[in-house]
Order: sequence, then C-alpha cells, then structure tokens
Amino acid sequence: MADALQLEIVTPAGLALRAQVGEMTAPSVAGEFGVLPGHVPVLAALRAGTVTYRQAGEEHKVAVGPGFVEVIDDKAVVLTEKFSKREQIDVIQTRIRLKEVGDELASWAGDITDPRRVEFIEEEQWLGALLELYGDPPPPTMREDTRFVQRTDEAPVDSGDAATEDTTTTTGAY
Repeated sequence: MADALQLEIVTPAGLALRAQVGEMTAPSVAGEFGVLPGHVPVLAALRAGTVTYRQAGEEHKVAVGPGFVEVIDDKAVVLTEKFSKREQIDVIQTRIRLKEVGDELASWAGDITDPRRVEFIEEEQWLGALLELYGDPPPPTMREDTRFVQRTDEAPVDSGDAATEDTTTTTGAY
C-alpha cells in the first residue's frame, strides 16, 4: 500500500490543484466520503461542497462545484465545473448574491423544472459551499437535487423497495 494519494482537481480552465496527500474527503451526491492510499477504485458524482485533504500532517480545504471524482491506483481525479480556495472568496459579495438568489427562489412562480430555476438552485449550492469553506456557512435550506436525478413526466411508482432514495438535499450548509 502506498503512503500517499495523488490528488488532482481539474476545471474547464485547467488543472486547479495537484498535491500528494495522505487522505481526502469529497462531497458526493450520496454524502461525504473519504479516500486513503490503497482505496479500491471508485467513480462518484459530486455535489457542490468542500474537498478536504491532509498534506504533511496539515489539513487543507477547497470548494468544488458539481462534477465527478475517480479514484484508481492511488490517484484521485476530481473533474468539476468550479473551484475556489478560501483566500479567493469575497464573503460580502457572496452573501449579497446568496440573498438575491434566495429571494428569486422564494418568489418563483414558474414551473419548478424551469432551467433558470435549476440554475438558481445550483448557484445557491455553490455560494453555500463558498461560505462553508470561508467558515461562515449560511443557514441550511431544503431544495431538490438538480443533477443526476432522472426526470420523467410520470409520477414515481412505489416498488416497495426499501432502497428507494430521497432526492431532496440540504443546501447552504455545505
């Protein structure tokens, strides 16, 4: 078993982070999970949140947007739309924008599946992740998942299967 894990975080703009780490945690759509060197291969969908990693005994955190993480052969590659370090966050502007987005969602009168509404929810989740990274998280809010959820025009059918997942997540505290 290796002593380190190669962590790479890649955005559409390019490589945002490359580090040899002792461990990492990531915010998957099914919950936060941890990875140590020697981890079995895994592919997971990510929600906006905080990636935490330990390097030379010191803990580091960064915010990531929705995406994917693949872990294989002691290498974790995070593919994400957004990335931020704590020092890049303008907390006042982030709080102002979060209030604007929250007001838009609170007064939404259109179809709940409207792509503009979905964009507002995803922006709210991203802003919440930034504030969580900064150390000043907003109060939690309940919104439906916007990604990785199968959309149909038909009502869901109850199969009686206990493994049926709830597609509501708490945002703002991530």
